[in-house]
Amino acid sequence: MKNKTVVVTGGAGFLGSHLCDYFVRRENKVFCVDNLVTGNIKNIQHLLKINNFDFIKHDISKPIKINAKVGYILHFASPASPIDYLKLPIPTLKVGSLGTYNSLGLAKANKAKFLLASTSEVYGDPLVHPQKETYWGNVNPIGPRGVYDEAKRFAEAITMAYHRYHKINTSIIRIFNTYGPRMRIDDGRVVPNFIYQILHKKPLTIYGNGNQTRSFCYYADLIDGIIRLLKSDLHNPVNIGNPDEFTMLEFAKLIQEVSGTKVKLVYKPLPEDDPKKRKPDITIARKLLRWEPKTKLSEGIKVTIDWFKENNYGKK
Repeated sequence: MKNKTVVVTGGAGFLGSHLCDYFVRRENKVFCVDNLVTGNIKNIQHLLKINNFDFIKHDISKPIKINAKVGYILHFASPASPIDYLKLPIPTLKVGSLGTYNSLGLAKANKAKFLLASTSEVYGDPLVHPQKETYWGNVNPIGPRGVYDEAKRFAEAITMAYHRYHKINTSIIRIFNTYGPRMRIDDGRVVPNFIYQILHKKPLTIYGNGNQTRSFCYYADLIDGIIRLLKSDLHNPVNIGNPDEFTMLEFAKLIQEVSGTKVKLVYKPLPEDDPKKRKPDITIARKLLRWEPKTKLSEGIKVTIDWFKENNYGKK
């Protein structure tokens, strides 16, 4: 991996920017590709003056050329939260299809290793619990969330096609709920939602009865899993996430305990096709990557709350 040129699409986003940090620290030449629709230049501001880092403002749904011999391509470009992909349905479908096609074309031209950032959302509202990689999912292709779910399912399909037909060295990570510094406070997911509400002493919004579950993985643990998968010879999808499962009511209680702030709960209807259960089976990651998360939820949430405070998201 040393001395290899790395392309990170979506590199100004939450996870993409942390990946850029990882490779820059190891003195790889890094090309960060992002159109800044949901990414933020502030996430990579500290890297812009570094010689081995280049930012390219570009929509990966359109063809791209990189003036270097590329060794690794990590395709992380996509709106990732419901509030974004419901507002940007066509760009979401395009980046999952055309964006993946263009990224794979770049990998093919350079004989580069390609890693696709897929998602637990390919399982839809699962009928199997916990979710194993062999589960094919329960997805509504024409529902409002289908633009994201099916974009990622297509991305997995074309990645495997390029692997089988063009012999491209590919890996697919199915990312479960991840949180940490650099999340957007307004991205609509439960962690930044709850933190924003806690910092402003507003009631915590619970959708449905609050018994739906999620599992939360700290970003640093996830980055470790991504790198282990990138270095591996695994081609089929691999779940990376934290198997510790919390109901939304349990998570609301934990947020209040960690922050030291007590607020009321308000209940709203559950969004259409919102998954009732989400928990990864990480047997493959444990056995073949020797990976599992290390950060306790309470510890990671404290760091994340502090980051939001330091970046002036608290009450003024």
